Amino acid sequence: MRCLMRLKANGLETVSSQALSGAAGVKPTQLRKDLTYFGQFGTRGLGYDVNQLTDMISEVLGTNNLQPVVLVGVGNLGKALISYRGFEREGFEIVSAFDADPKVADGTLRQGIPVRSMDALQSIVADHQVKMAILCVPAEAAQSTANVLIEAGVTGILNFAPMVLHAPDGVTVNNVNLAIELENLSYFIQDHAPDEVSPGNVEA
Repeated sequence: MRCLMRLKANGLETVSSQALSGAAGVKPTQLRKDLTYFGQFGTRGLGYDVNQLTDMISEVLGTNNLQPVVLVGVGNLGKALISYRGFEREGFEIVSAFDADPKVADGTLRQGIPVRSMDALQSIVADHQVKMAILCVPAEAAQSTANVLIEAGVTGILNFAPMVLHAPDGVTVNNVNLAIELENLSYFIQDHAPDEVSPGNVEA
């Protein structure tokens, strides 16, 4: 989708599977196979219609209309996410933020977004038909806050707290742990000898 949006911004009307797959970092055969799950797109020799493909992917992702999102936890990370203006370009709108600290949750606007107390969460979720939340609370408060969100009707949580959340069937939790991502990078930038023998490969 991001590749297609860049193509649209550059005024391109069609794109080949080769060019699109290269920009997206996948193989052309994989790209074509994935797209066939959602219908028949593209014309042999001409490629894909950029506008048509963009509309189709937006519909599949559910971002053809702005999806309401709430954010819980207006600390440093929460403030940074509130300030990020890219959500709306991707089809998401933070309709309200919440915090347990009364000094923070005083109803004032941050970047045009009201910051409310947790007492108001259930009514806001219901009024705006919110299904997704961004969780930026400390680890010790993450599970209880997630429970409140789920009870209010949220079925998708983007969790920035450094802990695994337990959620019932029908609720999706995506964990974002920046330390783990750095650990992953750290492993791959190390000099690992190509002929290094793992314990499981040692002959008896």
